[in-house]
Amino acid sequence: MTNLQIFLDIATEAALAAGAVLQGYLGKVEDAVTEKGRPGDLVTAADKASEAVILEVLRRHFPQHSILAEESGKLGNQDNEYLWVIDPLDGTTNYAHQYPAFCVSIGLLINDVPQVGVIYDPFHNELFRAAAGLGATRNRHPIKVSHTSELNKSLLVTGFAYDRRETSDNNYAEFCHLTHLTQGVRRSGSAALDLAHVACGRVDGYWERGIAPWDIIAGVILLQEAGGKVTAYDGTPLKIESGRILATNGYIHNKLSQALIDAPPLSAWQ
Repeated sequence: MTNLQIFLDIATEAALAAGAVLQGYLGKVEDAVTEKGRPGDLVTAADKASEAVILEVLRRHFPQHSILAEESGKLGNQDNEYLWVIDPLDGTTNYAHQYPAFCVSIGLLINDVPQVGVIYDPFHNELFRAAAGLGATRNRHPIKVSHTSELNKSLLVTGFAYDRRETSDNNYAEFCHLTHLTQGVRRSGSAALDLAHVACGRVDGYWERGIAPWDIIAGVILLQEAGGKVTAYDGTPLKIESGRILATNGYIHNKLSQALIDAPPLSAWQ
């Protein structure tokens, strides 16, 4: 068994355990929801309990590895070549409203390159897994991206940053533009699930800004192993720290990139 397979199996153990925690808290967090400094940026008791379970599993198996977790921040030796990037509950706002679009996301960077990813949707019991060179699966069955090659025949998904009320860099103009150029644009409220759904062919492309590393690391390797493409908006290599991502089935990648560049200002839609 390769190291990547071992890492994948342990990440799976952690994600499934965290998913069980989320299921147990679902519908019981109304009095335990707080904001993390920005309106709409929520955290619940479930986020914290899920993260605690993940940290326990990873520390037990890999005590020397470093960790970046949404709720706990940087943990361990940050100079270690292995960095686990954790979102214990991606889609917290959905979860707080019992809207069924949330997940656990656990990714592993090795020397700053995404190598392992697990995304678990406990509400629908869908487990997405991937590791570099080992392929991508949904509930242990191989998955591949769609073959849609025309933007006007595509279905896209996107999201909006928590600070969208305070910044003009808020994705509204692109949302309007792409809604007119495609068969539709969806908004799930979970970046990790968006990437998983591109990977398994449910949607053809995804873009977003204002995202954090824990939103996308697991999804990046999942999509790449499913045959998709991930870059910056302009098609250059993805810079995780930029907060922007363009991810597609590969066939519409250049067209979607150009459409984002060509999007007129929001005033054109008002």
